[in-house]
Amino acid sequence: MHSQSLRSWQHDHVFLGENHARNERRTWIVIGLTAGTMVVEIIAGIAYGSMALLADGIHMATHAGAFFVTVAAYIFARRYARNRRFTFGTGKVGELAGFSSAIVLLLISALIAYESVSRLIAPVPIQFTQSILVALVGLAVNAASAVLLHGGSSSGHGHGHGHGHGHGHGHGHGQGHGQSGSDEDYNLRAAYFHVLADALTSILAITGLLAGRFLGWYWMDPLIGIAGAILISSWAVSLIRGAGMVLLDAFPASELDETVRGELEQNGDLVSDLHLWRLGPGHTAMIVSIVSDHPQEPEHYKARIRKLIRLSHVTVEVNPCRHAAHAE
Repeated sequence: MHSQSLRSWQHDHVFLGENHARNERRTWIVIGLTAGTMVVEIIAGIAYGSMALLADGIHMATHAGAFFVTVAAYIFARRYARNRRFTFGTGKVGELAGFSSAIVLLLISALIAYESVSRLIAPVPIQFTQSILVALVGLAVNAASAVLLHGGSSSGHGHGHGHGHGHGHGHGHGQGHGQSGSDEDYNLRAAYFHVLADALTSILAITGLLAGRFLGWYWMDPLIGIAGAILISSWAVSLIRGAGMVLLDAFPASELDETVRGELEQNGDLVSDLHLWRLGPGHTAMIVSIVSDHPQEPEHYKARIRKLIRLSHVTVEVNPCRHAAHAE
């Protein structure tokens, strides 16, 4: 076979999300906003002797670090997208970064809960005016960041590629463009949750501080902190579960497995092995082994699946068996 003919059957394994570049740019903007606010608050805290400003500036530094993890994942995935060492591309680097950021978010919620309980047991003096000012500034920055990061779920496009074996000879190949409904960008979602956590903290802090300032309810500030920590931890656990399932190649839509089997198991054809997993935002892969007493070319089976879902990487194996229809 000539090399030029062979190349016509080959394809790349770039399974990045459709909005990969856009999400990377927006994350850089959020890093700029966060880092700028952090520097201003730290300088102001030192200049004016405000522990509230200084503490919030240091707190912003932790989120800036999390955003750097996010953008580093985008850069790595883009730079090594065509590296052959990554068999199915670098689309899941975002899930790895999102999983890591979620753990950091869970630790932050634990620290907030610990500090809140400590202050509930042993109240400390609160500088209401400065604290409210810090919370308002933080809320404004996080609102702007949330607008930038919201709606960043990506859908992606790729190439389907099939390999088939039938009747003991030859290979069947097929190509097609693919897209799946599993298009959530867990990397960006982790950054978004960090912003939401900060915004929620600011809103709850403002509520508690106003209650303490005007109603004398000093216990409201730590109590609201505990409530916020519980909510943030639930977001973190949700993100850990979602990203972790992708990293373990556990496709979340169980109904898709049933639908694919139902479409392929017709006219005596049986599915002996089926694997569905996510390659990256908007990219799903499938490997299927079919046993049939009337085997067809791989393209025949891929054509059935195209009616249901568009896949980015497809491998079809067909095994002849005269009694497949009666197998158990």
